[in-house]
Amino acid sequence: MSKLTFKYTILYVKNVADTLTFFETAFGFKRAMLHESGDYGELDTGDTTLSFSSIALMSTLGKNPSEVDSKSPAFELAFQTDDVAGALAKAIGAGATLIQKVEEMPWGQTTAYVSDNNGFLIELCSPISGQS
Repeated sequence: MSKLTFKYTILYVKNVADTLTFFETAFGFKRAMLHESGDYGELDTGDTTLSFSSIALMSTLGKNPSEVDSKSPAFELAFQTDDVAGALAKAIGAGATLIQKVEEMPWGQTTAYVSDNNGFLIELCSPISGQS
């Protein structure tokens, strides 16, 4: 069997273009592409791509995506930085909702949490002490 690699994650959103713009402004990612239909787009996030597909498109493909419930998240995205406080301020300035202020964790990591313009939970974190 050949080796598997984690290539991309696709989040289902109401408006792909608005979501790409939010992630560009709040977190500094670059837009890799937005399909001319407006129903699919990608951000350049390194080796693994963060992608967005419209709920409408996924519904027409029979996937029946659920709505995001920001009060009961099923997962989180984590973005690592050396400046959690600065990243948090930038995200909130772009319209992210504060979930948890900057805190020092007992395992040697600084974290903060926001939700994006769709309600997805996003962790902003430092490397864990001793890791790069």
